[in-house]
Amino acid sequence: MASQTGATVRALRYYEAMGLVVPSRLPNGYRDYALIAVRQVEEIRALTGLGLSVEETRPFVECLASGHVASDDCPASLAAYRHAIDRLSARITALAQRRDALATYLEAAAARLMPAPASCPTGLDGGDHPVSGANRDLPLPDGDGSVAHLAGMLMPGVRLEASDGWAVRLDALGTGRTVLYLYPLTGRPGVDLPEGWDTIPGARGCTAQACGFRDHHAELRDAGAARVYGLSSQASDYQRELGERLRLPFAMLSDQRLAVRGLLGLPVFLVGTMILYRRLTMIVARGAVEKVFYPVPVPEQHAVEVLQWLRAHPRAAR
Repeated sequence: MASQTGATVRALRYYEAMGLVVPSRLPNGYRDYALIAVRQVEEIRALTGLGLSVEETRPFVECLASGHVASDDCPASLAAYRHAIDRLSARITALAQRRDALATYLEAAAARLMPAPASCPTGLDGGDHPVSGANRDLPLPDGDGSVAHLAGMLMPGVRLEASDGWAVRLDALGTGRTVLYLYPLTGRPGVDLPEGWDTIPGARGCTAQACGFRDHHAELRDAGAARVYGLSSQASDYQRELGERLRLPFAMLSDQRLAVRGLLGLPVFLVGTMILYRRLTMIVARGAVEKVFYPVPVPEQHAVEVLQWLRAHPRAAR
C-alpha cells in the first residue's frame, strides 16, 4: 500500500488507528487492504495537502467506502468543504490583521527616518539658481539618441491603471497639453531599493522629481499644462503609497507590462530581474508627442525645466 500510494508506513498505521482506512487481517497477521483503500489513501493525502486535517477527510473516505465514484458526491463531504473554507477564511483574516498591524509599526518606524513631504527638494530656489541636488555627485545619463523618433508620434491606445483608482487611455488624454513624465521607480518606507541603485546613472531622484512636480503643479497648470501624470512600471499600490505620502495633486500611471515601451520604443534599463523605464518627459498635445525631455540629469530641477519650456512656448498650447 505504501509503494502504491506514496504514503509512509507510519501514515498508513495512523490512518488505521483513526479508523479511516482499516485493512482486514489474514491468519498470519498480515494486513489485507481492499481495492478501494488505494483511492481512500490517495484522497486523504490530496485533501491534507490542501490544508484539511486527517480527521476532516473522514466524510470523503466514508463516501468512497459507501460506493460513490467521487469522494465528494455525499452531502457530508460538501459540508466538510464549507467548514474547511470557513476555517481558512478566519485564519486568513487573522493573519491579514497581524500583517497590517506589523506594516503600521514598520511604516511608523521608517517614517521617522524619511524626510517629511515639505522637505523634498523642489528644483530651483525661488529663481534660476539650482539647489544642491541628490544627484550632484552621481554619474549622469547620456543623451543616446534613443528618443529622437518620438517627436510627432501619436500616443498609443493603451489603458493604464491610475493611482487614484481610475484608468487613463493615452490616446484620449483630452484637450490641452499633458505633461507625462516617466521615472524608473520610487522607494517605499521599509523597503530597500535595488542593490547599487545610487550608482546607476539617472536612477536616483524619483521622489525628489515627484516633489518638484507637486510643488510646481499650480504653475504648470497656469502655463498651459491641462494635466500632469507620472508613469512607471511599478504596481499601483506602490504609486498610491507615494501619492499619499507626498500628497501629490496628480495621479501616477502603472505600466507593469511595459506596453508603452513596446509601442513607442522607449528606453529602459535592467536592474536584477526588473526592467525599468529611463527617466524622460513627454509633452503631449492633440494626441501626439510635441516635446521630449531626455536625458533628465537632475530630477529635482526637472519640473522647473518643464515649466520654463511651457512658458516659452505658449502658442502651441492655444
